Order: sequence, then structure tokens, then C-alpha cells
Amino acid sequence: MPETPGDTSSDRPSGSTGASATTRVGNTSGDTVPDDTTAGTTTGTMTAVTTGDAAGNAASTRAPAPGPDRAQRMQAATRHVAIAAAQLLLISAALIVIGYVLGKLWVILLPVVLGLLFSTVLWPATRFLRKHGWPPALASIVTLLVFLGAVGGIVAVIAPQVVGQVEDLANGFAAGLQQVQEWIAGPPLNLGDEQIGNAVDSVINSVQSNAQNIAGYAVTTATTIGTLLINLVLALVLTFFFLKDGPRWTPWLAAQTGPRAAPHVAALSTKAWKTLSEFIRQQALVGFVDAFFIGLGLLILGVPLVLPLAVLTFFGAFIPIIGAFVAGAFAVLIALVDQGFTTALIVLGIVLLVQQLEGNVLQPIIQGRGLNLHAAVVILAVTAGSSLAGIIGAFLAVPVTALIAVAYRYGRDQLDGLAPEVAADGTRQELTGDATGSQLVRSQVADEPVAETRDAEREDDPDSSTAAPGPGSPVSRTLGNARRRLRLHRQ
Repeated sequence: MPETPGDTSSDRPSGSTGASATTRVGNTSGDTVPDDTTAGTTTGTMTAVTTGDAAGNAASTRAPAPGPDRAQRMQAATRHVAIAAAQLLLISAALIVIGYVLGKLWVILLPVVLGLLFSTVLWPATRFLRKHGWPPALASIVTLLVFLGAVGGIVAVIAPQVVGQVEDLANGFAAGLQQVQEWIAGPPLNLGDEQIGNAVDSVINSVQSNAQNIAGYAVTTATTIGTLLINLVLALVLTFFFLKDGPRWTPWLAAQTGPRAAPHVAALSTKAWKTLSEFIRQQALVGFVDAFFIGLGLLILGVPLVLPLAVLTFFGAFIPIIGAFVAGAFAVLIALVDQGFTTALIVLGIVLLVQQLEGNVLQPIIQGRGLNLHAAVVILAVTAGSSLAGIIGAFLAVPVTALIAVAYRYGRDQLDGLAPEVAADGTRQELTGDATGSQLVRSQVADEPVAETRDAEREDDPDSSTAAPGPGSPVSRTLGNARRRLRLHRQ
């Protein structure tokens, strides 16, 4: 047949017939009828591509089409989540077990922790005596006796004042109750004496009905005080041994672990000791400043029990935030009972002013970066410690949290390859010795001069002629490599 202008089937392969027919069907008005095969192919193709409503409109959605690897990636993500969940469960179980064991051993751990804190206070004096030729045992016992004598002297000075002024405070408290009763009887409450008497009788009956529980609380308190005294005596005994044999503890611990772990044990022990010492020293100075200024204000206002309140303020500083609040509340309460509402407001203003100066001026100057604990962390630590172990827990919460932070930062720096066991001078402690004994010695980590690394770690000063180069320069990369070779740790 002669070829028509629209027919090109003879020029194409036989396999393209369906495509050609489809094209003709879609573009013609029905003049050319395809064969059966072509029609079937066309219908199937159009059904697979366009499915819509009766009017011929194709249905669409904004949801993206699934990728070819979605199922495999979903399985991989599920596997990773399952592994992370299992690890989290194992870590949580381990922490629960450790907490349970520590709770059972708390009777032993408490004297050890108290002994370490006492040792941080007494070690400078002991070290001074030992450097001047005193035997370790004699220097330790003398320092400990002087410490006990100082504490006993403070108690001897405070006790007579408390005993002598308790009666006056009791009378003031009774007068304050009388004023409260008169205020309740007047406007706007206008409660009569009978109603007040009924309220008092109700309180008395409640106390009598709970007398057995109150007696139980008293017995529990007495038992707690007795246990605390026993722990205190044991802590003092441990303090003596810590002071006498203190320099031997770190080598002994390092020798139990082996040469490879010895530098880490020595470095972490040193960091923990410095952290405890710094905490005690800083809190003592802050407590002294608080006690001095608050006591001076109470003395000028004529508030009784100035010295006991000052001592309470001093020791309250060792429980950050919470201790200062409690000590200030006692001062305001005694001023209210003895001097009245106006004096109590003045005392409250003095306490708030001193605490603001301490928190915003004194703490940053004295502590600097110090323990490097956020205020929220401190509050949460004190709250958790007080709920778990009462006053002792509140007292130990911050130093224990600081030690945990030291261990965390040490592990973080170790994971980052910064070698926290290396000191700032480029040396680290290594274990040496034989079967007769062992000791820790310092050795240089690298041969590069430390002064070069010190210059490399200076902050950039664009106005200085010796300013450090920019982070992208070759010199900067060289200095960074020098720091990496020396493996100096970050603070």
C-alpha cells in the first residue's frame, strides 16, 4: 500500500507498535481504530498512570513518594534505637545497683568523706610542720589537737551566751504571742477569747494525741545524734591517718592498678584533692565575710545572740544558697522576737544586701571559674542531698557533685585525645619501682619547649605585635599540632 503521511509503522521495529498505537489513540478523535493488542496496551497504560474520579480528573497527594531504600533505612534506624535503649537500660540498672551498694556502705563512706574534708583544712598546717623537720605523726596529731581545741573554744564561748539569753528570748516570744493574740481579737478578724481558747485547746489535744509519735521522733533524733557523734570520732581518727600518710595514698592507689593506668589514677586523685581543697577554702572565706558583716549589723542594731548567729552564718556558707538562706532566716526571726517588726525588716535588708554582694561580687572574684558548677546544678544537688541524707547530705552534696564533675571532665578530655593526665608543664606522673616498693615520678612527655606551647595558647590580641595568627593560617595549624604533640589538657 502506498504510505500515508501519518503512517510510519513500516519504518519502526515491531516492538514499538504499542507505543505508536498509544500515541495515535491519545491524539486522534477516533478515525483510526487500533487492533486488539494495541487497545489492550493502551487501556492498561492509561489505567496505571491516571486513576481518578468519574470526570477524568487525576487524584494527587502532597505526600512524597517513598524512596527505594526507605524500608532498609527504617530497619537500620530501629536497630540503632533498640541498641541505644538496651544500653540505657543497662546503665540505669548499673547506677541503681551502685546506689544501693553505696547506701548500704554509707556508714563507712560518711566518715571517709568527712575525714577527707577535715584533711583538706588541716593539711596546709601539717605540711608546714613537716617541712620544718617535724615527724609526720607528731605534726598530724598536733594539728588535729589544735583544730579540736579551736572548735571546743568556740563552743565554750558561744554556749554561755546562748544559755544566758535564752530566757530573754523566751520572754520575748511570749510577749510576741500575746501581741498576736491581741491582733487576732481585734479587727478585721474580731475573734473572741473563747474562739482563741478553742483553737489553743485543739492544738493541745492534737499534740497529746500524737504524743507517741512525737516520742518516737525524739528517740530517732537522739539515735541520729549518737550515730553522728560516732561517725565524727571515726572521721577524726581517719583524718589523723590521712594527714600522717597522705603523700603515700596516691602511689599506693597507682600501684594497685598497674603502670598503664597509674598516670590516670595519679592525675585524677590530684584533681579531686585540689577540688576539695578549693571548695573548703573558698567557702570558708565566703562564710567569714558573710558572718562578719551580718554579725556587725546585728551588733549595731542590738540584736541578741550576735556571736552564735555569726557562727551559724559561717557554717551555713558550706551549704551553698540553702545554708545562707536558713542562717538569714534565723537572724530575722530572733530580731523579730526581740526587737520588733521594724528591726526585723532592717535585719532582712542587711542579710539580702550581704548575700547579693557575696553572690555578685565576692563569689566571682574569689572563686573565678572555681568548681565550674552552674547555680541550678548546685541547688538541685543540695536538694537531692538533703532529701537523701538530711543535713549531712546537704553539706556533702556540693563537694560530691564537684568530684563527679571532675571525673566527667577527665573522661571527656580523655575521649577527645587531650591527655588530661599531662600537667600544664608537659609532664605526667609514672609508676616506677620493684618488689620492694613503688613510687610516682614525673617525666617529660615531649621534647618541645614548654614556652613555645605557652605562646601558642595565648589569646589573640589584634593590637599586639606578637598576636597569634588566625585560625586558618599555616602558623596556626603548626601551633595547633605542637599543642597536640604536647597533649596538654584543657581546663
